[in-house]
Amino acid sequence: MFNGVISIRNKNGDEKVKIERAGAASSPVWSICWNPSSRWEKFWSRADEEEESDNGHLEKSDHSQLEEMPELKPNPDSGQDNEEKIEDNEKEETKHCDLDERNDTLAVADWGQRLSFYQLSGKQIGKDRTLNFDPCCVSYFTKGEYILLGGSDKQVSLFTKDGVRLGAIGEQSSWVWTCKAKPDSNYVAVGCQDGTISFYQLIFSTVHGLYKDRYAYRDSMTDVIVQHLITEQKVRIKGRELVKKIAIYKNRLAIQMPEKILIYELYSDDSSDMYYRVKEKIVKKFECNLLVVCSEHIILCQEKRLQCLSFSGVKEREWLMESLIRYIKVIGGPPGREGLLVGLKNGQILKIFVDNVFAIVLLKQSTAVRCLDMSASRNKLAVVDENDTCLVYDIHTKELLFQEPNANSVAWNTQCEDMLCFSGGGYLNIKAGNFPVHQQKLQGFVVGYNGSKIFCLHVFSMSAVEVPQSAPMYQYLERKMFKEAYQIACLGVTDADWRELAMEALEGLEFETAKKAFTRIRDLRYLELISSIEERKKHGENLNELFLADVYAYQGKFHEAAKLYKKSGHESLALDMYSDLRMFDYAKDFLRSGDPKDTKMLIKKQADWAKNINEPKAAVEMYLSAGEHMKAIEISGDHGWVDMLIEIARKLDKAEREPLSKCAFYFKKLNNPGYAAETYMKVGDLKALVSLHVETHRWEEAFALSEKHPEFKDEVYVPYAQWLAENDRFEEAQKAFHKAGRQREAVRVLEQLTHNAVVESRFNDAAYYYWMLSMQCLDIAQENEEQKTEMLQKFHHFQQLAEVYHVYHYIQRYTEEPFSFHLPETLFNISRFLLHSLTKETPLGISKVNTLFTLAKQSKALGAYKLARHAYDKLQGLQIPARFQKSVELGSLTIRSKPFHDSEQGSSEFVPVVVNRAVLQSMSRRDVLIKRWPKPLRWQYYRSLLPDASITMCPSCFQMFHTEDYELLVLQHNCCPFCRRRIDESNQ
Repeated sequence: MFNGVISIRNKNGDEKVKIERAGAASSPVWSICWNPSSRWEKFWSRADEEEESDNGHLEKSDHSQLEEMPELKPNPDSGQDNEEKIEDNEKEETKHCDLDERNDTLAVADWGQRLSFYQLSGKQIGKDRTLNFDPCCVSYFTKGEYILLGGSDKQVSLFTKDGVRLGAIGEQSSWVWTCKAKPDSNYVAVGCQDGTISFYQLIFSTVHGLYKDRYAYRDSMTDVIVQHLITEQKVRIKGRELVKKIAIYKNRLAIQMPEKILIYELYSDDSSDMYYRVKEKIVKKFECNLLVVCSEHIILCQEKRLQCLSFSGVKEREWLMESLIRYIKVIGGPPGREGLLVGLKNGQILKIFVDNVFAIVLLKQSTAVRCLDMSASRNKLAVVDENDTCLVYDIHTKELLFQEPNANSVAWNTQCEDMLCFSGGGYLNIKAGNFPVHQQKLQGFVVGYNGSKIFCLHVFSMSAVEVPQSAPMYQYLERKMFKEAYQIACLGVTDADWRELAMEALEGLEFETAKKAFTRIRDLRYLELISSIEERKKHGENLNELFLADVYAYQGKFHEAAKLYKKSGHESLALDMYSDLRMFDYAKDFLRSGDPKDTKMLIKKQADWAKNINEPKAAVEMYLSAGEHMKAIEISGDHGWVDMLIEIARKLDKAEREPLSKCAFYFKKLNNPGYAAETYMKVGDLKALVSLHVETHRWEEAFALSEKHPEFKDEVYVPYAQWLAENDRFEEAQKAFHKAGRQREAVRVLEQLTHNAVVESRFNDAAYYYWMLSMQCLDIAQENEEQKTEMLQKFHHFQQLAEVYHVYHYIQRYTEEPFSFHLPETLFNISRFLLHSLTKETPLGISKVNTLFTLAKQSKALGAYKLARHAYDKLQGLQIPARFQKSVELGSLTIRSKPFHDSEQGSSEFVPVVVNRAVLQSMSRRDVLIKRWPKPLRWQYYRSLLPDASITMCPSCFQMFHTEDYELLVLQHNCCPFCRRRIDESNQ
């Protein structure tokens, strides 16, 4: 009424309730309306079902798509909670009101600029809502969830059923006197004072966010519900303002309202916690298309611009893109350093870190981006473009791996690197690796894929769909990729699928996968089989055909098992199998088709043996009792029965050479050389025994046998030498060849050893090998008169090379090592000797530069300036290494300042002294050193002209040393430094 009083009457006009309102005299009522929710609830539900069957899906503009899916993030882990907790947005009322209390609600708008609500009883619901304009019309929209209100503000505003203003529907040029919603639709008609009528369509976009198993969405325009998609737990966060954007990430939840952004956090670090509390408030108005929240930042997207703000509202950095941003997603990272995946309208895809101002371009395609997702290991990128095509790229190589049509959204499986799903055209498509796509019907958009659960948004509801992974598992099984099939099965398949995987893996001899699969279905019988096979493999058994035969026998495929037993040489197992099954006819046929000797024996000895026993061991016993030793030995040997063979061999008389030799043959074949040796000794076949020792590399026994029987020397030492050479034991091989009388082979081995030592700069070893070569040439000269001259020439040549390499060893150590323990006089004499020895040709590995360099330095140090100057001049004509260049140049300069004559001038030429036998006999034996060379060489006599200098000569190589130096080297190496004769050996 005009006086502000409300009268509720029945259909006969009788007043039932009179509502007298405070300040009613100054607040005339201009419009009232009953909430239709209780009276029309069933009607609206039927209309909704018809509308869904007719339309099938919602049409969305480009802008609504940006708001629908601002941050759809499938992630691998999720918490679960068994309790439901509710917190008010602004610490206000948290109680839910029952629908029954809201029935028959009357909305009243008066010119006191108030909006009030009353129950049928006249009791006011809540407080008055201030409007700030004079209302002229009020009506409920759709099911009574919203209120349309127009008046002096020249616009129609949309309110919640509780009176919270959500926004303006349309502005007019004059007062709005009436506004009504078209029944069964979302259309609104508006009539104004100037006579104009406007017609509007209201479209409510989906405002939501997804992280792992938590889905947050707007409800009643002002509330936010967080839903756990696995447990279906829900928690409502109530608010009194329009919710514009929602973002959720880990333990953070951001809600944008018209004038502020609220940031919530989980009450605890428990992943199953569902209790949210306010962490920060950013009281500022923001315009954005997309909102993203991170651990310490919020990201605002407006057209081409991205802004990163701290929770206090401070803008930290900004990115400007080349084109409109179509999709953005957080891909994880350390707190404060998260990464963002951004897709643009021009087809460019970028990766941005919130702490870095530079964006990283991952790739660019020719079509606009609609949806993006990155695989769990971040190696692959899936893109849905504006042509409804799903394209998958390798992030590192930028290569397009494959593409699939009819896609509107895509998501990678967070637990399987090579599996993704995409939706489109009313179908769900699952693709594993490079296999064909598997399809099944599904309405809506795929937004997440975790294990066997696919999160699907259909109309305004999010649901978790359990999808068996049988199809991709069988795709992997077809290609015998058992490990990959097992990974897929772990995501979720039926027990029948697990059994099929287990059987296929078992037949493919992939025992580890089969064991895991049978464990899943708790099949102890097959687990025992696998355990026995693994135990046999540990003991060295590796016949896959035999293992597969056991598998077939367990599966009831007896004939296939028997064929494999036969193929693997284990007929006894086939006999055991058929005997246990009492399938004697098959056993008899199997023997007849296999071994005719066994079949004949079965017919001859006992007709019913093949029917009732079928044991090879019994057959052996029967052959032995019949005196058929060869057949018994063959059966035992073919079946590997070593114990049976040795029993037979020990019972046989030594005169029965053929069966004993057969036993020895099988012992060798079955790797039992001890029993084979025993058998050969019994027969007295020494040659076969020597061959056995050689073949089995039992050299000690072979040597002992050759010592007793020298006629087998070649049969032992030649293979021994070859074996040593094959195992890189060349020195021992050379001695063995020499001992076997194979001089040429011994020389060839020594030549190879010498060459290797020179190439590897082991000049001391090279000298030793050349000395050994010379001595072997001398041996050949003694034995072979025809080669005497040639071998003596080689003897002297090798002796000279041995001396050259022996002394060059010290030159090389002097030039390569930082310190030298030799006196300057020693190095001087060594280098001078070496230089005189290199007048004709330079042996391999010996450096004239090193020799001249040593000679120059030691000559200068000892005052032999003329010789030093000569050495430096010679060096100028050679290629000097860089490490000697500076020293040589400096020495060449400083030697010019020295005298042109040496401090001591020696005689220019040495002439050997020739004496007769009488003079030689008159000399003291202490002053004469004799080199007692064996024939055909002559002895050589040397007299010391320095009796005070003690000289020692090696009795083996006849090299002379200063006694002190010789004794020192012998103490160090326990052998002669030249020929390496050990001091404990005889002087012969």
